Amino acid sequence: MGHEAFQRAALVFTLFDTNGNGVIDEADFDLMTERLLLVAEDSPAADRQALADSLSGYWKVLSETLDTNGDGLINPQDFRGFVLNTELFGATAAVFAEALAVLGDPDGDGLIERPRFLDLMTAIGFETPNIHSLFDAFGPDAEDRITVRVWADGIRDYYSPEKSGIPGDHLVPDSF
Repeated sequence: MGHEAFQRAALVFTLFDTNGNGVIDEADFDLMTERLLLVAEDSPAADRQALADSLSGYWKVLSETLDTNGDGLINPQDFRGFVLNTELFGATAAVFAEALAVLGDPDGDGLIERPRFLDLMTAIGFETPNIHSLFDAFGPDAEDRITVRVWADGIRDYYSPEKSGIPGDHLVPDSF
């Protein structure tokens, strides 16, 4: 497992810790869901629900697997070990990947335009320069669009600890 995977996991933890208190709890996932759904008000209701369900499922898996003392809190060390274990977390990441990528395509044409991508990734908490760098790494077409499949695959790769030198590594700030 490479250094890049640890950096990606550490960054995801800080993004999911939406209130910045050093731990992840259910309220953090609720806030993340609200932020993403606000951006995606024009998406079909079923796609919005799929995203909400994926984040609810994400929290359920985390809390059932990592919250051994039942306090409703997940610390960074526990999170990193879990999210980098594809056997434990791979299915959860895949559901989230599909739901988020589809949310980027409200008109259902299979393509995600840069502004929508930027809005969704900003709602998650990624930094603007890193978002643009990631989008560029995905190889947008002449009209500055990527496919839903490319983004979903990129999200799954992000959560794959054996992968390095992937487009998702562009999301980790140099100072991280």
